[in-house]
Amino acid sequence: MVRIPLTSTERERGRRLGQLLRDARGEESMVEIAARAGLSAETVRKIETGRAPTPSFFTIAALAGALGISLDMINELLAPQSRSA
Repeated sequence: MVRIPLTSTERERGRRLGQLLRDARGEESMVEIAARAGLSAETVRKIETGRAPTPSFFTIAALAGALGISLDMINELLAPQSRSA
């Protein structure tokens, strides 16, 4: 299966998601968050570092639940920035 290259917008959104998750995790260990979310620590690491910039909805939902943040908040923070004319 051939993957279509990610756009710069998708890569930037992945970077912002990773930063959001790192900020929300704070001092908690990546392993603890991964275990609460039912994910591997490597999956969380890849998302946080931007190496997996387009995780599935269910992965994001699991991380949001483990971190105690709402999907609405994630959506708002990751929405494309509107440009004023």
